[in-house]
Amino acid sequence: MKLAYWMYAGPAHIGTLRVASSFKNVHAIMHAPIGDDYFNVMRSMLERERNFTPVTTSVVDRNVLARGSQEKVVENITRKDAEESPDLIVLTPTCTSSILQEDLENFVERAQMDAKCDVMLADVNHYRVNELEAADRTLHQVVKYYIEKARKKDELPTSKTEKPSVNIIGISTLGFHNLHDCTELKKLMHDLGIEINAVIPEGASVHELKNLPRAWFNLVPYRELGMMSAKYLEAEFGIPYVDIAPMGVVENARCIRKIQQVINQQGESVNYEEFINEQTLHVSQAAWFSRSIDCQNLTGKKAVVFGDNTHAAAITKILAREMGIHVVWAGTYCKYDAEWFREQVSEYCDEVLITDDHGAIGDAIARVEPSAIFGTQMERHVGKRLNIPCGVIAAPIHIQNFPIGYKPFMGYEGTNQIADLVYNSFTLGMEDHLLEIFGGHDTKEVITKGISAESDLGWTKDGLAELNKIPGFVRGKVKRNTEKFARERGIKDINVEVLYAAKESVGA
Repeated sequence: MKLAYWMYAGPAHIGTLRVASSFKNVHAIMHAPIGDDYFNVMRSMLERERNFTPVTTSVVDRNVLARGSQEKVVENITRKDAEESPDLIVLTPTCTSSILQEDLENFVERAQMDAKCDVMLADVNHYRVNELEAADRTLHQVVKYYIEKARKKDELPTSKTEKPSVNIIGISTLGFHNLHDCTELKKLMHDLGIEINAVIPEGASVHELKNLPRAWFNLVPYRELGMMSAKYLEAEFGIPYVDIAPMGVVENARCIRKIQQVINQQGESVNYEEFINEQTLHVSQAAWFSRSIDCQNLTGKKAVVFGDNTHAAAITKILAREMGIHVVWAGTYCKYDAEWFREQVSEYCDEVLITDDHGAIGDAIARVEPSAIFGTQMERHVGKRLNIPCGVIAAPIHIQNFPIGYKPFMGYEGTNQIADLVYNSFTLGMEDHLLEIFGGHDTKEVITKGISAESDLGWTKDGLAELNKIPGFVRGKVKRNTEKFARERGIKDINVEVLYAAKESVGA
């Protein structure tokens, strides 16, 4: 039931399909019932793809269940091999194939006898990992497969590139602002005099993977995708990796200094301090903006942050140390990587929340009543119900997170975009009064909705009428205080007398 209602990270096969469909000329076969093939629609719509998504569903129906699946799956693999001539076909398990306890490895071995292309099974456990973990594991498996294939053929390069170069690992389809971030990262590397050896998986050919060892270092901008591959390349070839997400003025500088250190350790002599200073003072407007009177109006305001590890950690740091905003709590739904998140944000917020329960997050927001929320699409909906503005900073993805305009979160242009997002997410100045005058945000409807589904209190007509006279920017707080007052006293219906009594009890 939870799957149908809301999930922050999708099931494992979505992660595998994201990686497979990001590569050039790679096809994915998904063994699942009709209805699980929504990935094709989602990718085509959100990424605004002009070509068909290279994913085929090997449909599980009653006939397949009666005869067995191997014949159907092998037939689909060999058919797609003949029709599309892909370099690789990836067979992904699903919850259905796991329930049926099918031997997909055997299916792959059988298909390899007839297929001209490479065929591999995405070895992920659908009961133990989610979309993000599966994507990371699938990318690692593909990288390892082609590195070992090249090694067996004695085709692995034995030398580094002449000039400093980088592999950017983790840019994928259906990633949160990934393509815009990639453009900004490429520009940043160019400005630093660093060549791009490879960008994986988005737009890469699997035949290029054998050249990954030629890079001087790997850059892993997102903690969720690419870490396993970077650690594998470090273990196999001694390639160092930089896993500092360059979001915000401070982290951009820290990332560049780390890159400088990595390059200098390999015999080169570079100094990027002048570049950092120039970008901070003249390209990024965020440093100037943080000292302006507009940003000073935000100092001390309360905010909460929730999202994946990379974005939630980065935004928490930006709010606290670059803009002087009080982060009451910061949270992530990446429970498998909770230790890293705690280490990153603990000194920048009062409390750390690790949960994938959207109801708990909604209640936590209602409890602290922040001036603004920085979260996912789910927190945006929570904010609408509580009349609290929300800036979306992380997946789950929505059509709004695939803008036609250029909106990176990383690099020095990303600092400007984040500063705008933060500032515009707060309700400031005359806006409260204008919302009251013009009846903005549908406040009369919203205040009748509680954040918890189990709310058992009702408001009488005169109680609601009196509540609607209260200015919108404090109305939600008054409503929640009144309901708390009524609940403690066993009052089921809140009328105007109960509202007055609650106000008196808190000295309002």
